[in-house]
Amino acid sequence: MTERYKYEPQTIIDWNEVFSMALPQRTPSSWIQDVEFPSRLFGRGDDDYELYEEDDEFVLTVELPGYDTDDISVTWEDGVLNIGAERTDESRGRRKSYHRRFRFPKHVDDEAITAEYTNGVLELSLPVEEGATASGQEIAIRA
Repeated sequence: MTERYKYEPQTIIDWNEVFSMALPQRTPSSWIQDVEFPSRLFGRGDDDYELYEEDDEFVLTVELPGYDTDDISVTWEDGVLNIGAERTDESRGRRKSYHRRFRFPKHVDDEAITAEYTNGVLELSLPVEEGATASGQEIAIRA
């Protein structure tokens, strides 16, 4: 005679514990970023640049490791700074690209913009024109 399973009411299955053993421990946004999916083509790039204003100029530093100066393009057009970089990794057969646009709140002397690329960091100095003030309109915040 076969013995039947005896149901014990105090046995409770914690499904959260079962699923946590089967699924990755990191949040989806962090564990998926390690995988090269097509959505990664438009990476977040949250911390790849630093922009600040000091001594009547904007200073922008952008981390672009692995690029040569010939791979990087910097253009200024109608108050917008465009930075682009593209290279091909021959050993892996992959193409890597970077694109970012910056708009500035004050008029910049476009003839005096300078750029320097050292050790994977692009640094730009964008002098503010004499007497330039922040453009735009202040928006009231309601409570």
